[in-house]
Amino acid sequence: MGGLGVEWIDAATAAERLGVKPATLYAYVSRGVLKRRHSEDRRSLFDAAEIEQLVRRGRPRSQPPELVIESGITALGLDRPYYRGRDALALARTADFETVAEWLWTGDPDAFASDHVARSRVHAPELTDSGVRGRVRDSEASGGPAGGGVRDSEASDGAARGWAHDPETSQAAIAAQRGLPEGLPLLDRLQVITTVLGASDSLRYQLDPASVAATGRRLISGLVDALPALRTPDGESIAERLWSRLCPQPATPALLAALRAALVLLADHELAASTLAARVAASARADPYAVVLTGLGVLGGPLHGGASHAAERLLAEVNEPGQATRVIAERVRRGERIPGFGHSVYKNGDARGSLLLDLVTEAAPDHERLAAARAVLAEVRRRRLPERNIDFALAALIGVAGMVPGSGEAIFAVARTAGWLAHAMEEYAKGSLLRLRASYIGPLIR
Repeated sequence: MGGLGVEWIDAATAAERLGVKPATLYAYVSRGVLKRRHSEDRRSLFDAAEIEQLVRRGRPRSQPPELVIESGITALGLDRPYYRGRDALALARTADFETVAEWLWTGDPDAFASDHVARSRVHAPELTDSGVRGRVRDSEASGGPAGGGVRDSEASDGAARGWAHDPETSQAAIAAQRGLPEGLPLLDRLQVITTVLGASDSLRYQLDPASVAATGRRLISGLVDALPALRTPDGESIAERLWSRLCPQPATPALLAALRAALVLLADHELAASTLAARVAASARADPYAVVLTGLGVLGGPLHGGASHAAERLLAEVNEPGQATRVIAERVRRGERIPGFGHSVYKNGDARGSLLLDLVTEAAPDHERLAAARAVLAEVRRRRLPERNIDFALAALIGVAGMVPGSGEAIFAVARTAGWLAHAMEEYAKGSLLRLRASYIGPLIR
């Protein structure tokens, strides 16, 4: 087939011409070796001339072929993710976190018709989540991959169930933290909470989609409610309850809207390091709590979710805008990466960070912490360093709101739990083990 002088061939033809497997062909796409387009029926098409050029040049051997996993959850665009085809930035402005989690788990458009959609909440931030009630499972449901089939009863309003505060769910997890050090990072607390919640859930090994979704509601609610409370929540939504664990001051409607948006924007990001680890665990049929523990273990790395904590510390060093030049210069002199700037996927800027920073600016345009953030941003741009990302915007939100140190990692972890479980559901449905292979470079085998 052709168009504008270009001959397009399908993936099978391209792979045959190159003498590679289809997975290797798509690895070339992800590495930027090849470009592709989609036909009207969503088939992948390749430029025949580009394929021939690669044949003459020889297959790239600088890196081993990348692992390619088919997924229907998140696609990464030029500057933003799309959740099951929906722009994550648009969802951050129009839907609450609970709704987006349900969408990631089920792909059911009815999730957006539920009562807990915060319609136009950025433009009308006084709207609050209605809250949702009850974690109910029905043992008479049809079977899933795990067999036994357990699901939420009253599926017609399943999106409105399981998110309300449940003291029984979090009581044991709260008790388990009594002997922990006072200044323990919130991310470490979340790992303890996940372990205790899993140990107390007799349905943790039910791996059919409805049961995993019910576990997800229970787990996310428990993660939030078992963190030490700094004040009484002002509502039942996940965002309101999480605020009460991270900030001793009450939330303004606009700042609460920014926290909701952050949860939505961080809910998933395709095969990020923690998500890949979570998928490998799920492919071995690890239960949802073990999957989330795997994700939490990877998330804290400084090149992943831990970058938000580094960005918090960076902004904390800038007591007033005039100090931004010195703080950035010292890091550049030491050859350090500037936390909160640059992204491995979004080379020209992370639109998630732009939106979140806009919301923080709308919420508190004259705040001193925002002035410091602007000064850091200006200094980084003056040096032509990489653009800011969502970690920087998250650090600005934490500073403006007056949240406790490490809140960025906690927000990231609570949000990404929704994505990890969505990816786990795909692996449970596949029923096969993800087995990566190494390219051996050790001593000769004798």
